[in-house]
Amino acid sequence: MSTDLTANPQAGTELHRCADALLTDLAAGTVPAELPTGFADMSDHWLAPAIEALVLLMRGEEALEPLARAAQRDERRTALFLCLALAVAGQGDRIHASWLGSAFGDLSLDRPVTHGQRALWLAAARGAYGPAGKIFVLRRLDAVAASPASEPDLWLRALVPDEPSTVVSPALAGFAELAELPEFAVPVQAAARLTHLRDRCAEITSARESTPGAGDGTGTGLDDLALLEAAQTDRSGEATVVWSEDEPLTVLRQLMGSGTPERPMRPLTSHLLSDLHPGSHPYLAAIALHVAAPIVRSAAERLAEATRAEAPESVTMPILGHRVTLRPEGPDPESLGAAEERIATEGTPVRGRPRAAYLLLALAPVILVVALVLPVLPLALLAPLPAAAGGYLLWRRRRRERADAEYVVKQLSELRELAQGAVWALHDYARESEGRVKTAASDLAELTRLLRRGPRAG
Repeated sequence: MSTDLTANPQAGTELHRCADALLTDLAAGTVPAELPTGFADMSDHWLAPAIEALVLLMRGEEALEPLARAAQRDERRTALFLCLALAVAGQGDRIHASWLGSAFGDLSLDRPVTHGQRALWLAAARGAYGPAGKIFVLRRLDAVAASPASEPDLWLRALVPDEPSTVVSPALAGFAELAELPEFAVPVQAAARLTHLRDRCAEITSARESTPGAGDGTGTGLDDLALLEAAQTDRSGEATVVWSEDEPLTVLRQLMGSGTPERPMRPLTSHLLSDLHPGSHPYLAAIALHVAAPIVRSAAERLAEATRAEAPESVTMPILGHRVTLRPEGPDPESLGAAEERIATEGTPVRGRPRAAYLLLALAPVILVVALVLPVLPLALLAPLPAAAGGYLLWRRRRRERADAEYVVKQLSELRELAQGAVWALHDYARESEGRVKTAASDLAELTRLLRRGPRAG
């Protein structure tokens, strides 16, 4: 049958007006007592009998005849319209099990998720269709679950987007060069990331458990959506706010041909990653975590394994700009001796012989002898001047040599102190790593327990 309303513009306009009025009533929580005024099935479009069936279902009456007419004209759109409309009205329990299957269709990693599929996904996650609706969505998602080897870092970044880029072991806090070595940085980073991952999974499950009305059948999960939509929509059915393309009300308007043009659809993985981000709806996050559980568990196991990495028997690190090899029993004597030799060489510059000072000292007696031989008394009075200048040059040279020696001694002492401190830091790191491995094992066990529980149907 044709689903085009252009053949009868008057009937199409009247049908859209009635549909908009009905949708406004649904959003406001009002159950229509009868079909909208002026309503008539004047076309072969699926929407007219679907609206008639919806009103009858909400009144608790038999709706087989209009359901058959609507399904004959477009079964999928009819099922999607009824599922979403009843969810918005808070009567999702009135849907037939087969409608969800017809409306939802199949998911695939190779095809984007339609706005209708996402709207049903949202409604079911919020409890609009009760436990059966959640189970239905979970089974459809499980059928296309990604492989555990599917870009684990991408899923971890979605779960914990704000984790620090670097984590320093407390034992190595005073030795930045040592802490940055991969042998020590990787286990510490892995342990911290595993802890953050466990906390995020616990947050998702605890938020889901503490949500009012969660799992107790006290609400549909769409009441707040319907009330807000009713408050910001006028009687003509024209929305005054911009809603997400995937919200049930928006998709209903698209189905009726009174909504704005659809945005591009997104792939399944994109929706799951978005739902895992902090701030998403607790039910959506729980469902996404359930689907991503094999990936998260595999990544957590690799993180726990990384924390068990053995520290190297020796490590070479720069100390005061010199490479020194460190071992548990202490700094390597050969590398430490070479570093000390380089410090002594670099700290004692080659200045050459003090020829100027010696020349001035030798000039003084020469001047004195000449003054006595000539004899010229004023010249004899000048003899002490070059002697004093030569003595001053020698004194300044000796002072510089003492300063160089003191600097070398200080550098050698600091080198030995830092090298020994780094060795003690390595011992502290080894003791710390034992506790880190135990904590990682505990985190992994807790995270595995949370993932095995999965989202509750209720």
